[in-house]
Formats: sequence, structure tokens, C-alpha cells
Amino acid sequence: MKIVCETARLVIRHFELRDAEFIVRLLNEEAFIRCIGDKKVRTKKDAIDYLSNGPMLSYKVNGFGLNMVELKDTHTPIGMCGILKRPELDSPDLGYAFLSQYHSNGYAREAASAVMKAELPANKIEKVYAVTFLDNDTSNRLLKDVGFQLTGTRMLYGLENNLYEHR
Repeated sequence: MKIVCETARLVIRHFELRDAEFIVRLLNEEAFIRCIGDKKVRTKKDAIDYLSNGPMLSYKVNGFGLNMVELKDTHTPIGMCGILKRPELDSPDLGYAFLSQYHSNGYAREAASAVMKAELPANKIEKVYAVTFLDNDTSNRLLKDVGFQLTGTRMLYGLENNLYEHR
């Protein structure tokens, strides 16, 4: 298990195939589907494919990717956070999602700050984007809090999104 970084409350580590059941749960939450999209991951097999061809492949190809976020004291999985490379953007972007029961506890902000502090220098990334739906006020606020600047909007996957940049 590769640990990317730790905070006072969180352990952020690479995903493993044993995380498949958590992925099914997270990707099917109403908030995930509404704010990020429906990834059509319904079964453990779908989740294994998602992990193998998404985060785990990204670790090999790019040196970074989405990571599991766990509570440090109990190792309870609560979300994901990491840097990913989308073909639609010329620089990597920050992505995160948390189970709804862990919203409004500062975990996303804590994980985003820690991931950026660890991953950007380690991978020599000078510029990173973040993308949110226009009406996702919580994420728009979080990104500003961790040092992103709103640079405009961008059409991605057929929808207009806010585009943030961090240097």
C-alpha cells in the first residue's frame, strides 16, 4: 500500500482492488452523480474495472491519480482525492469526492491541501486545474480556500463548468 500523504485526521493512499466495494458505494451516491456524473459503476466487477483502468493505470502512466481517503484513527474509507490527467485539459486537475455522511467536516479541504502539497512538487506539476459545475457552491468555495483562481468556464462532457487554476 502506497501512502501519498497524511494529515492530522486523514491517510491518503493509492487505491487497491480491495477498495472495489467502497467505490461502488461512493460512485452511486446521489451527490456524486449530481455533482460529478454517473460513472455507471454498479457492481464489484465494474468497480474493479474502474480502479484498474482509472486510478491504478494513472499511477503507472502519470505517477499520480485519484487516491483513497481514510480516517486516520479507524482506517474508515470516506472519499477520494487526487490529481488526474484528462485529455480535455492541457494540465492535470484536482478531483475529489466524499461520502455524504462526511460532508461539512473539512475533510475535502484537508485532503485537497495535503494532496496538492505532496503531489505537485513530487511530480513537477507547475499548474493544476479544477473543474466544477457552475452551481456547486461548496466546491467553488473550497477551491478558492485552497488557493485556486477562477479563470472562466469550459465546456466538458457537454456541460459548462467553472475552470479554476492553481500555480
